[in-house]
Amino acid sequence: MNQDWSGRRVLVTGAAGFLGSHLTEQLLARGATVRALVRYTSHGGAGWLEPARSTATLEIVAADITDRAMLARVMKGVDTVFHLAALIGIPYSYDAPSSYVRVNVEGTEAVLQAARTAGVTRLVHTSTSEVYGTASQLPMPETHPLNAQSPYAASKIGADMMALSFHRAFELPVVIVRPFNAYGPRQSSRAVIATTIVQALTRSVVSLGHVEPTRDFTFVADTVEGFLAAGLAGKGAEGRVFNLGNGEEISIGALAAKIIALIGRKVVVEADPRRVRPAGSEVDRLCADASEAKRVLGWSPRVSLDDGLTRTIEWCQANLARFRPEEYSV
Repeated sequence: MNQDWSGRRVLVTGAAGFLGSHLTEQLLARGATVRALVRYTSHGGAGWLEPARSTATLEIVAADITDRAMLARVMKGVDTVFHLAALIGIPYSYDAPSSYVRVNVEGTEAVLQAARTAGVTRLVHTSTSEVYGTASQLPMPETHPLNAQSPYAASKIGADMMALSFHRAFELPVVIVRPFNAYGPRQSSRAVIATTIVQALTRSVVSLGHVEPTRDFTFVADTVEGFLAAGLAGKGAEGRVFNLGNGEEISIGALAAKIIALIGRKVVVEADPRRVRPAGSEVDRLCADASEAKRVLGWSPRVSLDDGLTRTIEWCQANLARFRPEEYSV
């Protein structure tokens, strides 16, 4: 899949992060002119987009998605919006749930309002498989009940419903993509694959929480292709949600064993109760039914788990200095 984005003027929120930076790079490579919203920091950094600063078709703007005046300015002249900006860490949502409502729900509403005023032709909103909670049927279609088991998941359900309501009430051309556990280079060590890899590369013990839950892992390059397909899909995709996943589940324990085998070091896995979610909040199983994304968007994943893990291990090994050993003590 190699869509041509020449002549398209695109806004990406959350562009400096893991998914956002990969998406922004692909948009630039395929001819789009991109305005990238990044979170303001005192040092003025652009996160993973720092190497791309000099690209002529990239404009980096430090902004907060809850700032309506700023959104109105940056939305001008844009035809396509990819909305990825969000608070995403599940553990922090237990401590600061109101922050997740403010950024994920109210921030999304502000983005939708600005897009409506600007008259954009497509807005791709980012959901998460966490909105489903533990699977009540497998694989999980988009019609699976929504069951928030963390404040983070609840805030994303609120954001999703806000996006769909703007499509129904105002005919805003919204498409929602729902990634299942994207992983790959640049992901932070708060994510299970990155933390397992870096610990296995540097320690004799890998400390994890529950190892029984299963997840459906999708390599970041495949996930980005799903976003791009949603951005170019016909009007029949609007007002709909599309799962982006492999349709294969693996337990965290089996995943850790696979990573350790690929690395080839003698490492053991131990359970750390400090890493365990509250009992009622643990999502036990996730596995995507992505048949609608294949049928409507023409999307299907291409990178196998072994290949994706190998590529991620190679990146982590080359970038170990970016990770802090003290991160794995809690």
